[in-house]
Amino acid sequence: MNQEAKKSEPFVSHLIELRNRLVWALGAVLVVFVCLVPFAGQIYSWFAEPLLASLPAGGSMIAIDPHGTFFIPFKLAFALAFAIAIPFVLYQAWSFIAPGLYSKEKRIVLPLVVSTTALFYLGILFAYFVVFPLMFEFFAKMTPEGVAFTPDIGSYMSFALSLFFAFGVAFEVPVAIVLLTRIGVISAGSVAKKRPYFILGAFVLAMLMTPPDPFSQVMMAVPVCLLFELGLFVAKRLEKNDLKSERLE
Repeated sequence: MNQEAKKSEPFVSHLIELRNRLVWALGAVLVVFVCLVPFAGQIYSWFAEPLLASLPAGGSMIAIDPHGTFFIPFKLAFALAFAIAIPFVLYQAWSFIAPGLYSKEKRIVLPLVVSTTALFYLGILFAYFVVFPLMFEFFAKMTPEGVAFTPDIGSYMSFALSLFFAFGVAFEVPVAIVLLTRIGVISAGSVAKKRPYFILGAFVLAMLMTPPDPFSQVMMAVPVCLLFELGLFVAKRLEKNDLKSERLE
């Protein structure tokens, strides 16, 4: 009985550690959310600007749900709070797994966390400043005659947030390539040989992660392909550095 209790102690301590990390991560999101609540209206105005700029003169958005005008700005504030708190959330995840890593693995975790966060933010900014203006302008011009282009704010929020998440995740391609090559799952040479399959997969992924229109799919697939080349370039450089260090040893 005592042996079983001793075996269960590490497992229980890991669960407690995990709970504490989750509480800290959730607490950070809530703190940022509370700070953003007074600015929920301004956040929504900034969020809706790409769509509002594409509406016809005198056009406006509508709210189908009676409570939409009240709750949607707060939902956006919470989504932004989570995005802002991502570095701290990732830090909590790293702190939880760090004790089980070797020193060599620990050296790549911090650059991995920083690059993951930066690329996720870059994907969101690319969607907001590049994709959204072109896409909504295209949608507005393609509106048939006799149809008023007056999007619902709830539908717009769901649409935009899904695209933000899709572009943020898609921009993680270089990190995925570098990580897989560093842990020895694949080599840079094998990745290069699979380039045609990756390009095809990028367009398939864009088809699955974006709305069913060719425009947004191309706007995602092309940057992902370019990021693939970036990740491949970094992976090759790191492999060359490893070979040089091994020869010196």
